[in-house]
Amino acid sequence: MDNQTEVRKFILLGLTSLQGLQKFLFMLFLLLYLSTLLGNVAIKIVVACEPRLHTPMYFFLFNLSCLDIFYSTVAVPKMLAGFLLGHHGISYTGCLSQLHFFYFLGSSEDMLLAVMAYDRFVAICYPLRYTLIMSPRACLLLAVGTWTIGFLHALMHTVMTSRLHFCGPNHIQHYFCEIKPLVKLACNSSQLNLNLLSIITGSIVIGPFVFTLFSYLYIFSFLRLKVQSKEGRRKAFSTCISHLTVVALLYVPVIFNYVPPSSGSSASWTMTATLMYTVVAPVLNPLIYTLRNVEVKRALKRRLFSSE
Repeated sequence: MDNQTEVRKFILLGLTSLQGLQKFLFMLFLLLYLSTLLGNVAIKIVVACEPRLHTPMYFFLFNLSCLDIFYSTVAVPKMLAGFLLGHHGISYTGCLSQLHFFYFLGSSEDMLLAVMAYDRFVAICYPLRYTLIMSPRACLLLAVGTWTIGFLHALMHTVMTSRLHFCGPNHIQHYFCEIKPLVKLACNSSQLNLNLLSIITGSIVIGPFVFTLFSYLYIFSFLRLKVQSKEGRRKAFSTCISHLTVVALLYVPVIFNYVPPSSGSSASWTMTATLMYTVVAPVLNPLIYTLRNVEVKRALKRRLFSSE
């Protein structure tokens, strides 16, 4: 390794090499990215300014909007630059930084959705103890915990990737610095990196996903057996379905990509799955919560159209 030159710059090959699609894709993903920013900023402003929404559920929704904005920003601007410039480069440091923030924000969002499922579980199944269990201090600790675990998870991958040597080809078959296509370029063994991706990242994906599913199975059973009011059932189901839709948009493609991490899937399928949770989900999340949530719709109308 001493006589080999270390690669200090990588080339991101992007979604496609067809020149005829570059401008169309640029406009499409620019529109989606701007929609992500607009929708999630609107949610944040409404939750922050509307006193009626100062509850645990909307506190976590505020955090989700923050994560969606940052998560999309990690990958999409670089992808947009690629559509304009063709195959484009990213420095070694920039690549590691992008990788770190991608896993930091992604794993934080995984766990935040599980926390939101727990919040709904307590609110529906133990309403009399809800304010005690989901106190402001408890909510803050849960939010800080999700961000902290996400950061430490990403730091592990960043440190382990930085220990690899890159001395050969520097073309990454992706639109950003993702671990799997990156470690394929390493000159030394990357098996430990893939094992960590399988065990640690797989656990962070599967653990919250299973917890969320069991929470909602219990909630639906509780609503069916214990709640007699049709209006009460309808309101609870409406909130739960919104959250489950968001869960499906994130977890299904993530599980496809990371469980197992080296399933032999083609690069095009891997990038398509990644697009679902880096581009599509952040756009749809504000719409899902707004269209199915009466309180958010009323707050938006008051903030946007009130003359007071």
